Amino acid sequence: MRTTRTAPAAIPTASPARRPSRSDKELPLIQDIRLLGRLLGDVIREHEGTATYELVERIRTLSVAFRRDADQRAGNTLRRLLNGLSGEQTVSVIRAFTCFSLLANLAEDRHHIRRRAVHERAGSAPEGGIEVALQRLHAAGIDAESIARTLSDSYVAPVLTAHPTEVQRKSILDAEREIAQLLAQRDELRERALCQPGGRDVLSPRQLAANETRLHARVVLLWQTRLLRYDRLSVADEIENALSYYESTFLREIPRLYADLEQALGAARPVASFLRMGQWIGGDRDGNPNVSAQTLHLALRRQAEAALLHYLDEVHELGRTLSLSSRLTAVSPALAALAQRSPDTSTHRSDEPYRRALTGIYARLSATLERLAGRGAPRPPAVQLAAYARADELLAELRTIEGSLRAHDGQALVADRLQPLMRAVEVFGFHLATVDLRQSSDQHERVVAELLARAQLAPDYASLDERARCALLLRLLNDARPLRVVGGQYSAHTQGELAIFEAALALRHSHGHDAIRHYIISHTETVSDLLE
Repeated sequence: MRTTRTAPAAIPTASPARRPSRSDKELPLIQDIRLLGRLLGDVIREHEGTATYELVERIRTLSVAFRRDADQRAGNTLRRLLNGLSGEQTVSVIRAFTCFSLLANLAEDRHHIRRRAVHERAGSAPEGGIEVALQRLHAAGIDAESIARTLSDSYVAPVLTAHPTEVQRKSILDAEREIAQLLAQRDELRERALCQPGGRDVLSPRQLAANETRLHARVVLLWQTRLLRYDRLSVADEIENALSYYESTFLREIPRLYADLEQALGAARPVASFLRMGQWIGGDRDGNPNVSAQTLHLALRRQAEAALLHYLDEVHELGRTLSLSSRLTAVSPALAALAQRSPDTSTHRSDEPYRRALTGIYARLSATLERLAGRGAPRPPAVQLAAYARADELLAELRTIEGSLRAHDGQALVADRLQPLMRAVEVFGFHLATVDLRQSSDQHERVVAELLARAQLAPDYASLDERARCALLLRLLNDARPLRVVGGQYSAHTQGELAIFEAALALRHSHGHDAIRHYIISHTETVSDLLE
């Protein structure tokens, strides 16, 4: 966290005659950590005073001497110094080193991305990447078609969940994301400098100053924002935290991952959408009484909103881009019919069938957003149309656009936005992620016991042995009649559990069957635990 200011170092020219050493490779990381540490030191000095800054710096230098150089005298001095801190000083020191750790982690994340890019430019795939995995499969005699067939029969679903001990705030995550973006911008400036003749450093003082000013502002924000939350997250908070990852990463990066995989495979047919997202938040009731039918509805309403807003943005951009005139290029009959169905009557777009078709798609997406999320589109549609019933309907219309472009010399226009959008609709649908339902088996037993008692089928289900339970449950499962007594009075617990199933049925109908695919029964020990 030193605040000694030095002039920006010139970016060295890459020399083909000398292989970069480890120190060369780590230099950008060291520079980023020093920059962020200096900015943090400046902020501590500005906001906490010179005495606090010097205390933190003294602790840092003693720690380095003790840990790196095994200086026992420094270790003894450090112990005395830490033991003598007041409560206020202790808080300031902890905050300072916590912030520095966050910043150093961001610098390391950026360096991993930087090193991956270096490997790609050099033609050597980084370990852990798609290319290395495919190279090993090819070396084992497995061809691209075999891999594609295997993937088409696969289903992979990373699942996001929330932990009750999560204390980091979304405000901190947002600040970290902004700092990461500014570090990426700094790398872009370095890349431009290296492209100049002779590798001359052409980063202007104005560019560096502007970037550093914004970084300084984000570090100030980080320092003045409370790091930890005071209260436990509500389910609604957990849903919003999870959605931020979709909005910032998954909605764009997963389609890009598929594109990279298809390019690496070079397969004749597209790779099936085997990778989809799952989520426990809003559906995991095991040990969390705050999860209910209402939170399940909330989770899928907000998930649909996030997915549809992304689609609306992409369709809007496609409409801005696909200005192709029917006077200059032909279109397929299906595209012409799609454009004809659009109520867009603007004379400015009379010869622009793709734009007219996309105007209709945007209007239908807007109506779908209203139906599933109860809100309108950020940009109100020019016309009103019926909502999509299923994501497959949207995908079919996008494929009509794709087919027309490919058939009439527009292949180059497919890969930029249309293909990623189509893949996103395949993967995320109108539900964004499959919400897994989970409940403990003992809670199921309570509900089943009450249902059986109310239906006068087993007044004391809990007293039955395992064989009797299984026989009764199998007989009931083969009986089409509902176990629930119409008009019967049930406990709040049973009503809440039954409401979950009613909500799941309604949401599968409105959002698609992929909205809820799995029901997990925890703490199962017997067959009856599964049958219940």
